[in-house]
Amino acid sequence: MDINLLVKITSRAWSLCILALMHGGTPGRQAPLLAASGAGRTAFSQSLSHLVDLELLERNPGHGHPLRPEYRLTKKGAEIAEVAYRISAIVPRTADTVLVRRMWTIPVLAVSQGPRYFSELKTSLTPITDRALSQSLRQLQTQSWVERKIDASQYPPRALYQAVNSGAEISNAIHLEGC
Repeated sequence: MDINLLVKITSRAWSLCILALMHGGTPGRQAPLLAASGAGRTAFSQSLSHLVDLELLERNPGHGHPLRPEYRLTKKGAEIAEVAYRISAIVPRTADTVLVRRMWTIPVLAVSQGPRYFSELKTSLTPITDRALSQSLRQLQTQSWVERKIDASQYPPRALYQAVNSGAEISNAIHLEGC
């Protein structure tokens, strides 16, 4: 999966959740999706509009009321929805879902499949700031999704980051064949 597209998708908190729900069979109308996600109305509608703008969702022609449209996945959206569904299976409804909804969590896990230095992670995620990356890495370390090791073979010693535990599972779910 293209990392820039992944960054765009995760810039709205409920985007991955909406895609996963639709892949899982939740009807493409606002009320069932809103109830299944547990999101607030404003954040949910912004995420839904964002997915339409990214051409991952489209209005289902001939279905739904003009004020309550029905949506369906586009071809590109269906591929990404499968990845979102695999991620939601790894992180079921727990406190961890809050971390998954944060903007940089999934992209950071995607690029930290193998041991990487901070500068390599930052280069892979072009629009990320140093502060956002360090905060994300710190939160992921606290959750035990990223491991930090010190590479003492260099002077000065440098930290290496790698996805572990559920973080590694999420990273692998993103990088499966065909994505």
